Amino acid sequence: MPIVNCPHCGLEIEFAGNEFRPFCSERCKLLDFGAWADEEFAIPSEDAELTDADIDAVQKAREES
Repeated sequence: MPIVNCPHCGLEIEFAGNEFRPFCSERCKLLDFGAWADEEFAIPSEDAELTDADIDAVQKAREES
């Protein structure tokens, strides 16, 4: 069985058969979810601005549907 570290607390746990995987417990799972909900974590992204051609393509697609 693969052994992994809980992403929240670092405790070593078996991955297979763990209903809370990759976390060690429901507590760690909920604490991690709460951190995402509070925007403590974020996925980096590039701010993309729509060009006039992009806007025209979106409007055309909406009209066709």
